[in-house]
Amino acid sequence: MPTQAVSSYWKLSRAPRYSVVFAIPLLVLYEALAAVLSTPEGGGMRNGADVLLRSAFYAGAGRYGPLVFGLVLIGVAIWLVGRDLKRAGGPLRPRIFAAMFAESAVLAGVFGLVIGTLTARLLTPFSATLATGALQASQEGLATRLMLSLGAGLYEELLFRVLLVSGLLLVARRFMGWGPALANVFAVTLGALIFSAFHYIGPYGDPLRLDSFVFRAIAGVAFSALYVVRGFGITAWTHALYDILVLVF
Repeated sequence: MPTQAVSSYWKLSRAPRYSVVFAIPLLVLYEALAAVLSTPEGGGMRNGADVLLRSAFYAGAGRYGPLVFGLVLIGVAIWLVGRDLKRAGGPLRPRIFAAMFAESAVLAGVFGLVIGTLTARLLTPFSATLATGALQASQEGLATRLMLSLGAGLYEELLFRVLLVSGLLLVARRFMGWGPALANVFAVTLGALIFSAFHYIGPYGDPLRLDSFVFRAIAGVAFSALYVVRGFGITAWTHALYDILVLVF
C-alpha cells in the first residue's frame, strides 16, 4: 500500500464518521443478544460497564433511565458523525471499514499472544491459574459469552477509554500542564489500573487475585494505548474480538 494511502487510512479510521459508525454493529449485536437472552421478568446478564453506565441514568431518571441512556448514546453518536460528515464533505468509503475490521482482527490476535505471554512471564508461579477467568466464563452458554464479549468491546471501551482515559488526558494536559508524552503515560497507566480494579468491585466482582489483576492491568495498558493511538472504533472491535478469542474459542 502506498505511503500516501496508509497515511490517509490512518487519519480517516480515527475520524468520528468512521470510528463511531464502525462501532454501531457492536451495539446492535450486543443489544439484540441481550434482549434474546433476557428473562420474561426483564432480568438477564449484561456487561458490568454497561450496568454501571445505566445505573447512573437510573439514579437520575428512575425507571426511564435505560431509555434516556439509549437516547443519549444514539444522540451523541449521530451528532459526532453528522458534524464530521459535514466537515469532510464526502461519502463514506466501504473499503475503509473493511481495512479497519482486518486491522482489529490482527490486533486482537497479537494482543492475545502478547498479553498472555507477558503475564505468564511476570507471574510464572501463578501461570497455572491465569485461565481461571476464562474457565469460569466458559461455564456460561455460547450466546452469553458472545454477548459479554461484544459488550466488553463496546461499553468497557466507552467507559474506560473514551470517558476515563480521555478525562485523565484532559486533567494531565490542562490542569497539570504536562506534555503529550507524559500525559499519555499517566492516562494509560492509571486508566489500566482502574480498569483492572473494576473487575473486583460489587457483588458480581471476581475474587481479588494478584495474577488476574496483573493480567487485566496489562490488557488495560494495551487497550488504553491503542485508544490513544488508533481511536475508539478500532479499539472497541479489537477488544471485542480479543474477548471472543479468549471466552468463546
